[in-house]
Amino acid sequence: MSQDNIQDNNVDTSIEITPEMQAFYQRADAIIGIANSQLGSDAHSGQVGASLLYAAARYSASVASIGFIKGDDFAKEKDDIVEFYVKQYRQMLSDNLTDYAQNFDKYVDLNQEGKNAE
Repeated sequence: MSQDNIQDNNVDTSIEITPEMQAFYQRADAIIGIANSQLGSDAHSGQVGASLLYAAARYSASVASIGFIKGDDFAKEKDDIVEFYVKQYRQMLSDNLTDYAQNFDKYVDLNQEGKNAE
C-alpha cells in the first residue's frame, strides 16, 4: 500500500497518517521506483521481483544482526528472527493483495497506461 493509496482513501480514514507513516510509504515507493526502473528487455517483473525479495532478505539479515556481539549468539536467534520477518511479510503481502484486488481495475489501467507510454 503506497502513500497514493492512503490519499485515495483506500484505507480506513479514521487512521491518522503520521509523518513517520508518510516517510515509511515514501521510502517504499522510492524502492518500488528503483525496481520498476530495472524492468526491460533484460529483466521481466518476475526476475526483478526475485531480486527485490533477495535484497530484502539480505538487508533484513544485516538489520537483524545489529546489537549482537558474537555470531554464535546471532545464530541462536535465527529461528525467532525468521519467524518475525515472515510474520511481517505475510501481513504486508496480505494487506497489499487485498488492496490490489479491491482496486484491480484502477491498477490494471495504470499498468496499461505505463506500457502505452513507452
